[in-house]
Amino acid sequence: MHKDPAMNDFDFLVGHWTVRHRRLKERLVGCTEWEEFGGTCSLRPLLDGQANVDDNVLETPSGTYRAASIRAYDPATQRWSIWWLDSRQPHDLGVPVVGAFKDGTGTFFAADTLNGQPIRVRFLWTDITAASARWQQAFSRDGGATWETNWVMKFERAVS
Repeated sequence: MHKDPAMNDFDFLVGHWTVRHRRLKERLVGCTEWEEFGGTCSLRPLLDGQANVDDNVLETPSGTYRAASIRAYDPATQRWSIWWLDSRQPHDLGVPVVGAFKDGTGTFFAADTLNGQPIRVRFLWTDITAASARWQQAFSRDGGATWETNWVMKFERAVS
C-alpha cells in the first residue's frame, strides 16, 4: 500500500514540547493587551500516521487546564482536519479547521462563530525545525479580508 507523503506533515510535532503562549485577552474588540503563559504538549500518531493527538497543559494566569488537538488526514481530499477538545468544555469539539501544508507552512481555515457572530478562523504552522515550531490563530469578521492574530504558541522540543 502506497502511503501518501502528506500523512507525514505533522511528524515534526511527535514527542514532547515546552510551549510559550501569547494570547490576546479579548478577541475582535480592538484589544491590544496580551497575556503570556507556559505549558507543555505531547503528541503521538494514530491510525498508522493518518491521525494524531496531542495532550496539552496550559498554565494560564486564571488557572491550569488541559486540552487536546485531534488531527485526521483525508487522502481523498489531501487535507487535514483539526479539532480542539478543551477540558473546560469537554462536550464540545467545535468546528474543525481544514487545510494542508505547502512550502513548509500549514494553513487551515474554518467558518465558526464568536459571541453569536460568524467569523473565519485561520491556523498557521510556520518556522518548523527539528527542535522548534510556531503556531498562530487569527480570526476575521470580514470573510478573510483582514485578520486579527489572537494566539501564538512557540514550541521548543523538551529535553529527554
